[in-house]
Amino acid sequence: MEIDARFRYYFQHPWSRLIVAYLVTFFNFLIFAEDPISHSHTGAHMIVVGNCFSFLFNKYPGLGWNILKVICWILAIITGMLAGKFIFHRRLFGRYLRLKMFREDHGSWMTMFFSAILFLFIFSHIYNLFLLMAGSMQPHMVTDYMGIRNESFMKIAAVGTWMGDFVTAWMVTDMMLQDQHYPDWGKAARRFWKKGNNRIFLFWTVLFSLTSVVVLVISTDWISWDHLNRGFLPSDEVSRAFLASFVLVFDLLIVMQDWEFPHFMGDLDMNLPGMSTTHVKVKLPVCKSIFKEEYHIHITGKWFNYGIIFLVLILDLNMWKNQIFYQPYEYGQYVGPGEKIFTVEEPETLILFNRSTLTYEWRSTNINPDSNLTYVERDMFLHSRYTGASLYVKSLAFVPSLAAFVLFGFFVWLFGRFQDSETFPENQDKTYERIKRKSPSEYSKEMGVTPEEVHMTMSDSLKREGTPMLLSVDGPHFGATPSTHSTISMETQETHPSIVIDSAEQEEPAVSFDVHKLSP
Repeated sequence: MEIDARFRYYFQHPWSRLIVAYLVTFFNFLIFAEDPISHSHTGAHMIVVGNCFSFLFNKYPGLGWNILKVICWILAIITGMLAGKFIFHRRLFGRYLRLKMFREDHGSWMTMFFSAILFLFIFSHIYNLFLLMAGSMQPHMVTDYMGIRNESFMKIAAVGTWMGDFVTAWMVTDMMLQDQHYPDWGKAARRFWKKGNNRIFLFWTVLFSLTSVVVLVISTDWISWDHLNRGFLPSDEVSRAFLASFVLVFDLLIVMQDWEFPHFMGDLDMNLPGMSTTHVKVKLPVCKSIFKEEYHIHITGKWFNYGIIFLVLILDLNMWKNQIFYQPYEYGQYVGPGEKIFTVEEPETLILFNRSTLTYEWRSTNINPDSNLTYVERDMFLHSRYTGASLYVKSLAFVPSLAAFVLFGFFVWLFGRFQDSETFPENQDKTYERIKRKSPSEYSKEMGVTPEEVHMTMSDSLKREGTPMLLSVDGPHFGATPSTHSTISMETQETHPSIVIDSAEQEEPAVSFDVHKLSP
């Protein structure tokens, strides 16, 4: 089954990818400005992530309970990372679902990160059980309340989404200006981009300058969106829910527009932003008396890029949830004339009010004895509206994002999996793992033969048994020119052999399958 070539040409065209990437950044700013929760002074809460935040950073009871809490979240992180690596990544995504994007160790760190969040959430409830058994520890229970105000959390989220969206958009721009899939596009810009260190210099300059401006504007409130737009096309809860839904759609579109989606098995990595390398590789210090192998943290450009997108996706999902289930009273807000929203800016007064007093009628007719002004005069007026639409109407906003998630999963399932007829990077007798761990020279030293003799012995043995296909180990091709393996370091060539599958019939050509070229 092939996707129509003309559709893919325009869907993955540089202009299409750039427009989607930068529209996501704009939409995230727009929904942050229009969202009334961004001005709320009530406590911030977020499902799962709020529990993890509270578990790690606040509500410490003191004395021995602090030690118990630290032990619990350390065990949660370790258990989550092990489960993410060996259960979710290797077993579920690798052996069971056979997803190409999770081949070998690709995507393992992202899987371990999300798995750690899951187990922190689980262990937070285990910790709560200890508090319940102790009694009188209710104030220290871990909940989804994060201990900060919604206004502060939304500013942090806005800066986080800016960083994630801008870095992603900048990486997409970088890839468009480096690659040659569309050779007739942006010739002059590409020449300038590739000249010297222009790409690296521009990335860091633009990143620091724009980020400084964005952080300053968001954190200081020097620029008020309500003063700028003056009620021009004010949003309501339904339009904000649809806007949040389309942000989710565009997040997924950024990934789906990649030229290697959904398998991500291209020949070349894209350079990391602001760097001249395609990956980050950190060598971990190990005790050689205990561990015989060296371990590295290796993050490729694809996972660095789209990993950020999935982190931003968490914040966007929370934003979408807030718009669907938004009720003004729960956030210290109320509705005034013209269905406009008012926000109480004095958090201490919220404790004294209830549903009957937190209304425009009450606050506009009662006087605050501390200021001799009506309560409404001290509240913030917003142009955002609340019309009281039903949950069924607001839930329609989930349809676009649901369709995008289904389409994303469909393409991954259809085109991003190793089929039964394809060689899977790990068979039942663990041959692949042994080949992967040992170079031909190491293997020949243990067997007492040369790599050429190993090749001939395996070949003759399988031919006598009538095996139609031959799996052999071939050392690095030292006769190749440096440009042939420009993206592969000499260290990688020496420690990772290639796998060559030859037909038993001599007259048929050999088919080479290089493990190094699988890295996105």
